[in-house]
Amino acid sequence: MVSDNYTSDPRGGGQRPGKSPILGQAHGLSDEEGEMIQQMIREEQHSSRALYIPEQDLDAQATTQMSPEVAQVIEDSKLRKILQMFNRDYVYGQGRFDEYKDGLIFKWGDGYSRKHIWATVEDGNLVFETSHFKKCDKSYCTGTHHVLTRDLYTNWDVINQELGDLFRRPVTERTED
Repeated sequence: MVSDNYTSDPRGGGQRPGKSPILGQAHGLSDEEGEMIQQMIREEQHSSRALYIPEQDLDAQATTQMSPEVAQVIEDSKLRKILQMFNRDYVYGQGRFDEYKDGLIFKWGDGYSRKHIWATVEDGNLVFETSHFKKCDKSYCTGTHHVLTRDLYTNWDVINQELGDLFRRPVTERTED
C-alpha cells in the first residue's frame, strides 16, 4: 500500500513526505509585482546595498557604458532583456547590472553567495565566462569561456539555453574580487 504522505511525482522520488519537489520555475511576475517584492525584501533585510556602483567608487579606468560595437552585439543577442527577466522572475530584482566598455555583468547574491554572469564581446563574438575550467561538450567552448559567433548569439534557442545554463551554474566570485 502506498502512503498518502509521499508524492508520486517521479522527480521527487517519493523522498519528501507530503511536499512537492521544488523545481525552480519562474514566478511570472509583472514588473509592478516584481518592484513591490523587491522593495519588501530590501525593507525586511534592512539592506543598504545599492543596486548600482556609485560613480565615486569606480576605478579610474572603469567605464559605465559599453562601446557602440559591444552595445550592438548585446542588443542583437537580446542578452540584457533576457537577464532582466531572470532578475525579475528568479531573484526578485535583487540583481545588479554593470556595464563596461567591453561587456556587461549581471550580479546577484551577497557575501559568500555572490554570483554573476559575465558577457564580453571580442572580435564581434559574444563571450561568456563559465564556471568550469575544462572543455565541455558544446562546440563553442574553449574550456573557460563559451564563444558565440553571430549565427549562434542571434539564434534565440541557443542564447536562451546558454543563459539558462549560466544561470543554473553561475560563476561564483572569488573572495579577492
